[in-house]
Amino acid sequence: MLKGFFNVPTPINEPVYSYAPGSKERALLQQALQSASAQELDIPMYIGGEEIRTGNKGEIHPPHNHKHLLAYYHKGEKQHVEAAIKAALDAKNNWENLPWEERAAIFLKAADLIAGKYRYKLNAATMLGQSKNAFQAEIDSACEIVDFLRFNVKYMTEIYAQQPPVSPSGVWNRLEQRPLEGFVFALTPFNFTAIAGNLPSCVAMMGNVVVWKPSNTQIYSANVLMEIFREAGLPDGVINLIYVSGPDAGEVIFNHPDFAGIHFTGSTAVFQDIWKTIGNNIHKYKSYPRIVGETGGKDFILVHPSADVKVANTAIVRGAFEFQGQKCSAASRVYIPKSLWQQLKEMMTEDIQSFKIGPTEDFSNFINAVIDEKSFDKLAKAIDQAKADEDAEVIIGGNYDKSKGYFIHPTVILAKKADYVTMTEELFGPVLTVYVYEDNQWEETLELVDRTSIYALTGAVIAQDRYAIAQATSFLKNAAGNFYINDKCTGAVVGQQPFGGARGSGTNDKAGSMINLLRWVSPRTIKETFNAATDYRYPFLEQE
Repeated sequence: MLKGFFNVPTPINEPVYSYAPGSKERALLQQALQSASAQELDIPMYIGGEEIRTGNKGEIHPPHNHKHLLAYYHKGEKQHVEAAIKAALDAKNNWENLPWEERAAIFLKAADLIAGKYRYKLNAATMLGQSKNAFQAEIDSACEIVDFLRFNVKYMTEIYAQQPPVSPSGVWNRLEQRPLEGFVFALTPFNFTAIAGNLPSCVAMMGNVVVWKPSNTQIYSANVLMEIFREAGLPDGVINLIYVSGPDAGEVIFNHPDFAGIHFTGSTAVFQDIWKTIGNNIHKYKSYPRIVGETGGKDFILVHPSADVKVANTAIVRGAFEFQGQKCSAASRVYIPKSLWQQLKEMMTEDIQSFKIGPTEDFSNFINAVIDEKSFDKLAKAIDQAKADEDAEVIIGGNYDKSKGYFIHPTVILAKKADYVTMTEELFGPVLTVYVYEDNQWEETLELVDRTSIYALTGAVIAQDRYAIAQATSFLKNAAGNFYINDKCTGAVVGQQPFGGARGSGTNDKAGSMINLLRWVSPRTIKETFNAATDYRYPFLEQE
C-alpha cells in the first residue's frame, strides 16, 4: 500500500468568479490589469536554475492594442535548446526518485497559489497577452489550470495504486510505473493558459523532466506560470522554459537520443510534420517516443427540426464567438433545418449585433481581438472571399479593422454548398458558416456532418426528439471526441468531460484524465518468488 495514499485531497472543480459590477474580484482584477499595463517586463528563459537573457529581444503587445508595449522576451537559439535538455537530464535522477507525495505536494501548492495569491495576476496576464475577456480568462487561467493540477494529482495516485490482482502463495507480484527514459518536449498553444500549464506539469508530475516551448503569443502568461511553479517548490531543471524558433527546437530535440516524447497542442499540419520527423529519426532514440497531440477542429452544431430555438441560438452564438472563436472546440459549422432557419437567423442577428467589441480592460466587451496580425489577415481574406463567391453569402458581420487592435467582427456566412471551403477548413476565429438543409433530409445531413471535415474534436446536436438524439449520437460516434446534447460544443470541464478528439484532431489521449497521465509512464512488472525452485525437473518427467 502506498504510504499516505488515501490522504490525497479529493479534488472539486474550482468555483468560477462572476466579476459582476461591485464585486471584490472585479476590483482586484482591475487593479491587476492596471499594474501589469503600467510596466514593461523583461522576460527571461528559464534553464536549470538560471534566468537566461540573450539580448535578442522580441516584443509583446496586447492584441487589442498593438501600439502598447507590455514586455520584452529574450529569444533563444539552438544552444539554448541543448542547454535546456542538459539541465533536464541533469535533474532527472533526483526528480524521478523523489517520493510521489513530494511531487504531488508541489503541484497542489501551485494550484493553491493560482486559486489565491496569483489568481488576478495570471488572469490579467491572459487578458492582456491573449485578449481574453474577464470571464474567459477566469475559466481558463484560474479555474481550469487549478482543476488540471488537483485532478491530475488524484489520477496519479490512482495509477500508482493499481497492482496485479493475484499473487499466489510464495510469490509477490507488483507493478511500478516508471518515468520515461529521457526528456519530454512540451509544445504549447496561445489560446489556453491552462493548456500551456498542463502540458508540461502533468508530464513532470509523473516523474519526467521537460523542455517547454510555448507559443510566442503566450509567453506573457507562461512567465507567470513559471513564477508560480518555482514558488511552489519545483526543483531547477525539471521544467525548462525556452523561446526558440520551431525549426531550431526541432533540429535539436528530434535528433537527440534521449528524446522520450512530445506533449503537443497546436495545428494538425505541424503535428503531422513532427510525427513524420520522429518516424524518420526513430532509429536514433533509446526508446520509442510517446507522441501525444491535440490538434485542429472544424467543430459542428447540428440542429434538428424538433430543437428549442432559444437553446439552439444560445449554443450557436456562445459556441462560435466566445474568445473570438479561438478555441479548438469552437463551433465553426452549423447545420440548420429550413423550417427553423428564418427564426434562428433573426435571433442570431439580434444577439450578434448586440455584442460589444473592444479591449479586455473594458469588462462590457464580449468580443476582443484575435491573437495577431497573421490570424487577422487570414480571417479577413476568408471573409472577403466569401463576399465574392457565388456559393456563399455573408449575412451577418463581415467587418474588420486592425488600425489599433486585431478586431474581426463576428461574421456569419451562409454556404450554398455543403462543402464550401469555410465548412471544411479550420479558420480559428469569429467566423461561423451555416448550411441550411431540408427537414426531410435529416439522415443525409448526418452523413454530411460525418464526412465534411477531416477533424473529429467536438460536436453538438440540438433536439427535443429523443429518437433523433439517439440516432445522431450513434451515427456521429467517430465525428467528435467530445459530444454535446442540447449544449454548445465548447466548455469541457476537467473531471467532468476529459477533452480530446481523433481523426485529424489528434491522438484523443484526453487531457485532464488518467488516460493522459498513463502516456507519461512506462510500467515495469516485478515478480518476487519466496520459495524458489531448486531443480529443473517437472513432475511429468518422473517415470511410472
